[in-house]
Amino acid sequence: MPARRRSVLLAQLTIDAPGGSQSVILDELRRVVLSGDAPPGTPIPLGEVAELFGVSRIPVRESLKTLIGEGLVDHRPNAGYTVAQLTSAELREMYIVREVLETAALAASAQTATEQDHALAVAVDAELRGSIDDPSKYHRLSREFHMALARPSGMGRLLHMLGAAWNITEPLQPMVHVAGADRAALHADHQDMLDAFVARDTPALLAAASRHHDRLNVVISRIGDEAGLRPDP
Repeated sequence: MPARRRSVLLAQLTIDAPGGSQSVILDELRRVVLSGDAPPGTPIPLGEVAELFGVSRIPVRESLKTLIGEGLVDHRPNAGYTVAQLTSAELREMYIVREVLETAALAASAQTATEQDHALAVAVDAELRGSIDDPSKYHRLSREFHMALARPSGMGRLLHMLGAAWNITEPLQPMVHVAGADRAALHADHQDMLDAFVARDTPALLAAASRHHDRLNVVISRIGDEAGLRPDP
């Protein structure tokens, strides 16, 4: 019988000292899952993770239960824990959720944003423009750009929900799996959004965001199972 392959997640864990608290274990597991360095479907071997942290299985199991509640980890009896794996339909669903939440935030943020908020958005946009040919960096900065426009709304609970919805798609790293031409087109939408945001033109911002999400929905529909999606039932 061939030896079981070591989970790639184990190599990504950073452990400063053995015997860490449950909150430390939870934060580190969440960090690795959100980074995309352990792709969807990656096994999370409970015993080996506990051994690396120098703890019993109990705090690791409790941490994994929390991550299951966040939609980042799956568990199947007799199969164990894995990094959560979305279907294509579920991925499209999460983008719809994000669109609804982001639109509500943008409806307020154009009027409440400060000059510092504008400067931050402009700076992130400039960095994002230079990363179109760097899929991983583009993926990370795209989220930063969207949050730079949404955060000035000051709607804390809504922003928390938006972040949680965004996290669910992070193990897949969707922007890594789209064509460079699509990233360039998406960034052209970002420029339209930024211009309206800085001009405090709420109708123009919402119209640009709507066009952007329409394009996003088309782009993500082309992401195939080979990227780490689970086949639709």
